[in-house]
Amino acid sequence: MKRFFAKPEQIDEREIHITGEDVNHIRQVLRMREGEELWVSDGEKKEYHCRIKDFQQDEILLEILYAQESDYELPSRIYLFQGLPKGDRMEYIIQKSVELGVHEIIPVAMKYCVVKLDAKKAGNKVKRWQAISESAAKQSKRSKIPEVHTVMSFKEAVVYAKQQDMILVPYENERGMEATREALKKVKPGQSISVFIGPEGGFSEEEIELLRQDAEVLSLGKRILRTDTAAICTMSMLMLELEEKTEGEC
Repeated sequence: MKRFFAKPEQIDEREIHITGEDVNHIRQVLRMREGEELWVSDGEKKEYHCRIKDFQQDEILLEILYAQESDYELPSRIYLFQGLPKGDRMEYIIQKSVELGVHEIIPVAMKYCVVKLDAKKAGNKVKRWQAISESAAKQSKRSKIPEVHTVMSFKEAVVYAKQQDMILVPYENERGMEATREALKKVKPGQSISVFIGPEGGFSEEEIELLRQDAEVLSLGKRILRTDTAAICTMSMLMLELEEKTEGEC
């Protein structure tokens, strides 16, 4: 069943007013009709099972059939600090990390990034990336749309990452899985977790040494992973760890 998002001001006691680009998507792309049912999330923890009641010029009116608390989010907020990759890999990383439960995605301009974006290009990219985040959130039944930030410098990213409870850094030159196991053991539901992923060229020595001051540096195995693979691998490990611990508390 199709899923959409609505702001609190669009939601009444018995009705939801769908506006903006979703109107055209429902009407022209999906070709939905009156009486068809769909889900709407409020972007927090409540979702509504609705029926299309009326098509108007600039909005679609939905009848709320019932509401329920959603339980699709990870019990921790994961902030993915992704070194800017080449080509369309950032789009793939955003799509998959949203499916895996990321809270926010922060593109980071690092020393060995091949891609260099000026302000105009970065603004257009972020708009595109945010649309991908929204699409992936709808597809994966997320309760919220993860925010894709504007591109940060490495130093800006470190300052922002330090505001979270812990920082994890997969690093290709780190050896042995013991540090990885120990770091994952420290992850607890309810924490906020920053994850730094280097670009194709990896972290510079200065960058990794700065991160070591506050972060858990870990290995993802003996093989060298592409930047998009490293991001998805780390998100997958955290998803498994967090959901396993949450189930254990039930």
